[in-house]
Parts: sequence; structure tokens; C-alpha cells
Amino acid sequence: MAHQSSDIQQWHVTEPYLNLHCELGEGPYHEKSTNTLRFVDIKKKQIHSVSLSQGPESVTTIQLDVPVTVTANIEGVDPQDKILVGLKYGVAVLDRKTGKYEYVGKFSGGGDDNARLRSNDGAVDPHGRFWLGTMTDFGFGDFLPEGSLFRFDGGNKTAPQTTHTGLTIPNSVGWSPDRRTMYFTHSSARQVLAFDYDAADGSLSNERVFYRHEGPGEPDGFRVDADGHVWHAVWGESRIIRLSPEGRLAGQVNLPTRHITCCEFVGTELFITCAADEDGEGDSKALGGALFRVDVGTTGLGHFDFKLSP
Repeated sequence: MAHQSSDIQQWHVTEPYLNLHCELGEGPYHEKSTNTLRFVDIKKKQIHSVSLSQGPESVTTIQLDVPVTVTANIEGVDPQDKILVGLKYGVAVLDRKTGKYEYVGKFSGGGDDNARLRSNDGAVDPHGRFWLGTMTDFGFGDFLPEGSLFRFDGGNKTAPQTTHTGLTIPNSVGWSPDRRTMYFTHSSARQVLAFDYDAADGSLSNERVFYRHEGPGEPDGFRVDADGHVWHAVWGESRIIRLSPEGRLAGQVNLPTRHITCCEFVGTELFITCAADEDGEGDSKALGGALFRVDVGTTGLGHFDFKLSP
């Protein structure tokens, strides 16, 4: 439900749609052709899919041997057969029927893989290229500023372009409705950056801070709606914030668990992933890692498909 408070619209969610107790639920993605939602558990190395027509009982899970962090559709390929996935060492094509995958682009560009690093969040741009960040993997101590943001142009085992280095927790990437602005969240810096995105060649310019988070938590993943608002998950604060196209707080979704990670539009509903809250109490601990949904009365922008080189 929604109500007005402190000049911003608020929604309150108390019950999960589905609770698989993900350790690190992330990357919700609506597969329109089948009306299914897929999302990942980075720590458990799993991809979950649920039919929104059939309901929570329809969940299926693919178990991988490496962290899987984000997914995308491939141009001209049935997503029920194969999808693009962000994995430990780069991007790969996953056969959903066999659970087998093949890397089509690695962060190392064909050199030695860096065991310290793994992928995190990313997205396909209007030119069909995949932007994907890296960060310190679990099990290597504190997260260090050793991550980067890469752009994979077509895959096919070509070396990606490195656009930013010295990152600690690179997160979501997205575009404005007119495709002239690209947003990129650097969680550990508590910033959402904006760039002018060139419609002709996809180059970036005019880097600036779109939003700086002042709260105790960190901005995590986001989606952009049809009106240009950025719906941003906030890790550690039990909420999604809605940012205006000017970067001002314009609304929020309040949730019963702390570590909110990302969201995805399905019609006018927002589906929301989160992570376990082992140090929490009550609902925050019990509902950590659940999948939530709430009708926010607006629709999101569709995803772009990855153009895989032959």
C-alpha cells in the first residue's frame, strides 16, 4: 500500500512473495516472453526462476560451480534455452537445460584469471554491449579498491574494454528513457554517477555525481522507470528509494529486512531482492534473502539484449 508522508510517497511491504532464504539474492530480471522472474544467489552460486503466472510453487533452480551475479537475454536466442550470465571470471552463455556454460569474454582478456576477483552487477546497453563490474571475491578478506568496470563488445572471446579502475563495490548500470544518460552506482563510495551516453557510438562523457547517499547504508542495485525515476535499493536501510530525474528523493518502499539489494519492474509491480541478515533480529533475520513485491503504480524500462558475435 502507499501513502503520503513527509512530502514523499511511501509504500510499506511486510510479507514476502517468496522466501528461499538466499544468502545474497540479486539480479532480478523479468522474462517477458514467459512471464517468469529469474534472480541469482551470488553466494550459493544459484539461479532461481519463478513463473509469475503459476506462483511461488513453480520455482526452479540451477546450481553452478562459481558465483553467478547477473543475467541478460541474448539477441535472437530463446531465453528458455540460453542466457548470458556474469560469472567469476567474465561473461558466459549458460545452457539452461543442461546447466553448462561457456565463457565468451573474460576480464583477463585471455590472460591469467585473477582468483581474487569476481563479477558483480551489470547490464546490456542500447548498443547491445554488456557492462560488468568486478570486485574482491568472498574469502579474500576485506573488499579492496581492486575492482573495475568493463564493457564487453559482442563477446566471442574478445578482450573487454576497461572504463573505470580502483573500484571497491561496482554495482548497477542503467540508462535514462531517452538513452542519453548512463547511470552507474559505486556502492562503497555511496555515489550514483551519471554520464552523457552517445547514441551514435555509445561513448561516455561528462561524468558527474547524480546522487550522493548520506545515510548509514549503501546504494546497491537499481532500475529506471518510464518517467526517468531511479528506483534504488539501499543496503542496510530496509528500503528502496525513488530518485527523481534530478537526483532528489521522491519516494521510498519500506521493507521488513535490512539488506535490500536490487529491484525489477513487472508491469506496475516492483519485485525486490535482498540478502541474509544474520546479525539481525525478528523479521529482519527471518525474511533476509526473501523476494518481495509491491505495486508502485508505474512501469519500468525494458532490458536490452546482448549482441553476441558469431
